[in-house]
Amino acid sequence: MRLVSWNVNGLRACVKKGFLDVVAQEAPDVLCLQETRLKVEQVPPQVTDLSGYNAWWHPAQRAGYSGVGLLSKASPVSVEQGFGHERFTAEGRTQVADYGAFLLVNGYFPNGGKGPERLAYKLDYYAALLDWVKARRSEGRSVVITGDLNTAHEERDLARPKQNRKTSGFMDCEREWLDHYRNAGLVDTFRLFEEDTGHYTWWSQRFGVREKNIGWRIDSFWVTDDLVPAVKSAAILPQIMGSDHCPIDLVLDV
Repeated sequence: MRLVSWNVNGLRACVKKGFLDVVAQEAPDVLCLQETRLKVEQVPPQVTDLSGYNAWWHPAQRAGYSGVGLLSKASPVSVEQGFGHERFTAEGRTQVADYGAFLLVNGYFPNGGKGPERLAYKLDYYAALLDWVKARRSEGRSVVITGDLNTAHEERDLARPKQNRKTSGFMDCEREWLDHYRNAGLVDTFRLFEEDTGHYTWWSQRFGVREKNIGWRIDSFWVTDDLVPAVKSAAILPQIMGSDHCPIDLVLDV
């Protein structure tokens, strides 16, 4: 099963920049989208009519903000909007799809860069989701988490770590939560295959930044450690344009 995740930075805008061609070319079994920025009735008909895919949308209550979507060739047992916390559900940040062999979390993690309240909200989201994962593990379930985590975990995950120590997305209090995820038995799948720096998933839209590869790796696939033997590959697809983020993928043998 091939899973692809992509923060599209506005699905309607991305459709105008080649989204449909990317889906046709990559043909993932499961496509997780973040920052869709639309209501269900605003989903472009070209996306609604994509052959072979079932679709679920979780918009934010606020128009033109946040939102996640799931396109899947296989029908999961269930798809839930949110993970039991109305505080986060209202912002359209999370979907949970039950594929039997694993639970898939499609998450658009909050950005903490707009002041102390939003940073606290972001850290609360990390904590609540980790509690949810621990509860599912106690039930014997395997979990895959993907999406825009909005934090670069280690220095090798961004081009200019020293200059960004106090920038949201690389603050110690944010990075520590990804340490907690790792200590709880979650594994960053990309690092199973690639140890070096220079591999990023987001670039500022300032002129020349992406061309110079001055980026951050803030989008990823994490799996509970019991799924590691099923991970066949995990990659970043920086050649794909259409957003300030590029897609990432994961291949599981389940």
